[in-house]
Amino acid sequence: MNAMEQYVKELMNDQILADAAKSYGLGLLDLKYIGGFQNFVYEYERNGTTYILRITHSSHRSSDRVKGELEWVQYLYTNGVSVSKPIVSKHDRFVETLELDNSYMIITSFEKASGNKIFYPECMNNDSLSEMCGEITGQIHTLSRTYVPSKKEITRHNWTENAYLKGMKKFIPSNQILVFASFEQVTSQINGSKKDDTYGLIHGDINVGNFFIDDVKMTLFDFDECQYSWYEEDIAIQIFYMVYVVLNDSKAERNAQARRFLKCFLRGYERYNRMDHQSLNNLVLFLRLRELIVYIGMYRSFDFSNLNDWTRTYLSESQERLENGVPIVEGLF
Repeated sequence: MNAMEQYVKELMNDQILADAAKSYGLGLLDLKYIGGFQNFVYEYERNGTTYILRITHSSHRSSDRVKGELEWVQYLYTNGVSVSKPIVSKHDRFVETLELDNSYMIITSFEKASGNKIFYPECMNNDSLSEMCGEITGQIHTLSRTYVPSKKEITRHNWTENAYLKGMKKFIPSNQILVFASFEQVTSQINGSKKDDTYGLIHGDINVGNFFIDDVKMTLFDFDECQYSWYEEDIAIQIFYMVYVVLNDSKAERNAQARRFLKCFLRGYERYNRMDHQSLNNLVLFLRLRELIVYIGMYRSFDFSNLNDWTRTYLSESQERLENGVPIVEGLF
């Protein structure tokens, strides 16, 4: 946990939580803490339905950026995408704020997704799950082409403003010269790409932690990382998280699994959105970008004096891939 994360954690107290609950007509005892990484996430019930209450510090997101997130999610929900529905406060607002001395907390709420999480290894080589991922991603990308924020100030950020990419020099040791060179090469190549009809607002973090599955559908949530980028990034993120747990001693298995995922993913995706040859080729570039982001995130948040064996091995292998410009998956097509 870095210094800012520790500071925000220490800010949280029962008074802030009670005030946040009050915005939705709740009491402190109505809330059950269920976790969170960059947000504080709670669960509550009302009239037999379960909801989520999320508290975000302004150091992570501004209230305008959160308003942009909620408007985007509401747009998707209204247009038939299976996402967790935003809930208005008792003041009929999607976003509430609590002022602190030199910052503020942002309060939002959502219907809790139906179904359950699916964990490793059940998600791996699960063809129906891969197809469902493709369907919902294809729906999102199609609707991205028609979505226009209601106000300029709530427009979500561009991919270059990703907090991990901006924190590269702060979190990665300066002696990792080849990792920095890889960062410059990847980001420069992406920046040189044409912003055509494959560029728009994406989810930005689709992985097994951010959707639930029931008998008939997938429900997607946690749009906290939604940003403007190429649609290929949204897809590469999913490939990455479906295979990164497999270390180099099973590299062939990892590559085969990625190809299988993509084949089934595209079956669902292309019901809603096209995927041309150039976009497929770009997946390799965005796989390298995602590995950079995860690598930076691990340096930002992990205690390096107390790493488990898997994490230590992964970091070593990841550094080697980054230094040599090698994506985590090879032979994707």
